[in-house]
Amino acid sequence: MSGAQARPRSQARHLTLNTDGKRHPLLNTAAAYTVLAGLASFIIGMVNREHFAGSVLGVTGMLVGLASQMMSVTRAERIVIVFGIVASFVGMALGFAHGGFS
Repeated sequence: MSGAQARPRSQARHLTLNTDGKRHPLLNTAAAYTVLAGLASFIIGMVNREHFAGSVLGVTGMLVGLASQMMSVTRAERIVIVFGIVASFVGMALGFAHGGFS
């Protein structure tokens, strides 16, 4: 054993999508939009009168999510993007079930 003092490690964990140490501002913005659009379309899609907005948010969330999934670099980004894609799909389906783009 060495005589060096063991330094306590900081146990604070940071929520980051950039686990590779590099910055990805465009991908992080796309991931955030995908999740927010997915959650919004899911909530709005349940309202019968707001089916158009739910459908539009669901479609745009899916398209942005699928495009950003192709460019994603880290595993954390992919997890967030897939969550947003699934939420967007469900919101889009609910919007379509209530009338879609009509």
